[in-house]
Amino acid sequence: MLASSIRDQLRGTGESALIRQIVADFGSSCPPTPHGPGDDAAVLPPTARARLVTADPVIFNQHFTAEDTPRDVAAKLIRRNLSDIAAMGGRPEAAVLSMALNGNTSLRWLRAFSRALGREARRFGVDLVGGDCSQTGGPSGFFLTLLGVSTTDRFLTRRGAGIGDSLYVTGSLGGSRLGRQFRFQPRLDEGRWLVRRKTIHSMVDLSDGLAKDLLELIPEGAAARLDARSIPIAPAARRLARSGSHPALHHALHDGEDFELLFTLSHRANPVRFASAWQQAFPTRLTRIGVLVAAESDTNPIRVEHAPPGFELKAGYEHFR
Repeated sequence: MLASSIRDQLRGTGESALIRQIVADFGSSCPPTPHGPGDDAAVLPPTARARLVTADPVIFNQHFTAEDTPRDVAAKLIRRNLSDIAAMGGRPEAAVLSMALNGNTSLRWLRAFSRALGREARRFGVDLVGGDCSQTGGPSGFFLTLLGVSTTDRFLTRRGAGIGDSLYVTGSLGGSRLGRQFRFQPRLDEGRWLVRRKTIHSMVDLSDGLAKDLLELIPEGAAARLDARSIPIAPAARRLARSGSHPALHHALHDGEDFELLFTLSHRANPVRFASAWQQAFPTRLTRIGVLVAAESDTNPIRVEHAPPGFELKAGYEHFR
């Protein structure tokens, strides 16, 4: 991301010229004003259903490094936001991009990033409607605010599960830092399918690790009982286990940035019929990993049964800790 020569540096370009170039690089993902960049604010069409709004950044040396390609950084920025919309069962519509850029940022890198972000936006049906740019003396960062809309008369939240509900997860978990943190597929279609089923009580996307994000779904007075044998462990997690000090199960529960969906199915639902309907709709892997049970006093709200000897459940990633 850092410029290799003075001529390639962002410093000296000027904000107006930079924004014009970035908007041009976005291509057809930018609608014309007033529905896109060019005014003080963009005008979005009204919607009869609930609006969904989320925001996530990618910051240099925090979420990506100089070794990561502009294409990967652009994909991570928009897809992590898309995953939030998926977790509510929504459809993405429009996004606003703000950038805090250091003067030594490479112009070639930035243009490649902009073109990649435009391609990603078109792929997922997102209009890039505006944003802002400012200079910083610290690390550069990109901040995306994504707007979506509910696709039914309801939307899924982290609340609503009850004792006896089953816990399910899409895909496989762990080892995201070996590349999947940039190449994951946000589960938008799956989220919209799930929100149409009243037997789905709650849902969250896995960004900080199963061990942390699961806590958001556990209602008061309940605990989650997981079966370690059922956790879908990614091949990358097993590779990390072979070269490191932690077992693959540790990586599956704690690594984070899986961006899969974790949701609860009503205890009144037929799990066989549900799994069959899922398999007819998607090739995406689906796994029942546990159940919500009544809590016992002075115990961890997550119990992992059949774990290997010496396994220790830790908290997932949390900022400022």
